[in-house]
Amino acid sequence: MHGAEPLTLERFLPYRLNVLATTVSNALARIYAERFGITIPQWRIVATLGQFETRTARDIAAHAVMHKSTVSRAVASLAGRGIVERRPNADDMREELLALTPKGRGIYEAVAPEALAFERAVFTGLSPDERETLFGLIDRLDARMRSLAPDLDPADASEVSR
Repeated sequence: MHGAEPLTLERFLPYRLNVLATTVSNALARIYAERFGITIPQWRIVATLGQFETRTARDIAAHAVMHKSTVSRAVASLAGRGIVERRPNADDMREELLALTPKGRGIYEAVAPEALAFERAVFTGLSPDERETLFGLIDRLDARMRSLAPDLDPADASEVSR
């Protein structure tokens, strides 16, 4: 590497963002994994359905930035455990509408307050202005990445790192 700037992993933004996201996600996973035995993809589905009531697997994949096959496997597991119900989509018979069962709603309502408390704990030490600045910067970086790679589906990219 003659004359080239060395890459220092600990100061390389893509690496730091990935490590931070993984650390936060895994720490949060302890809340729902230990109590309810659900995985990170399963929690994203429960959280999405808790937020939006009814969605298709394709909607969930886009919203939660997960590959369609990951969503499919997680939905099958959640349906088998009575957490998610599937109904035919009258508008498109190729798709199913997904919703939380009463058991799934109970999981969502038990975990959501703990997830929000976890988020507050993560933000401890940051002022409200700093939090707003952080979210603004994340939004700007996200928009920039989408402009640099407009054909890249973030859900497909997430599969590469597994």
